[in-house]
Amino acid sequence: MKTGYARVSTDEQTLALQHDALQANGCDVVYDDQGVSGTAMKRPGLAAALAAAKAGDMLTVWRIDRLGRTTAGLALLLDELHGRGVEFHSIMDGMDTRTAAGKALYGIMSVLAQLERDLISERTKAGLKAAKRRGKRAGRPPSFTLEKRELAVRLIEDGKGRAEIARLVGVAPATLRRHINATGARL
Repeated sequence: MKTGYARVSTDEQTLALQHDALQANGCDVVYDDQGVSGTAMKRPGLAAALAAAKAGDMLTVWRIDRLGRTTAGLALLLDELHGRGVEFHSIMDGMDTRTAAGKALYGIMSVLAQLERDLISERTKAGLKAAKRRGKRAGRPPSFTLEKRELAVRLIEDGKGRAEIARLVGVAPATLRRHINATGARL
């Protein structure tokens, strides 16, 4: 089965050109999203098209930018399709994963997407190291503060139970147990 997907970013734009091209290329069914950005994570039409495409089927778009706007996002989507045995065809870009050139283009996109992910990772790690050198703590603030610990120890001394103390202090019982046991106090 040949499944088509069309998308326009604004409600004022029309899907007619894409629908005509997809039908002319033999798409059995066409799913679409009107007024939805290519960077949006939730696209009902795309979700339906992906759900409909089974192994041996082909997902077709008018242009590859209708599928997504970032190299990494496109590569991840194409990897998902490839892993499920679904072929991909972009009419205007000449990308067809059934052909040698289409497979090569897919490979190049995957390499570029991996490069983009690796660069983001490198920048993140470098930023965390620089922040640590400046004395900054990375990540979210700890949920079990010194004040909460002192309150918990007082409540333990007053004979309160673990569940009640956790509720009063505002942490999960497992968090309470882990931090209190580290101080040597008994729960």
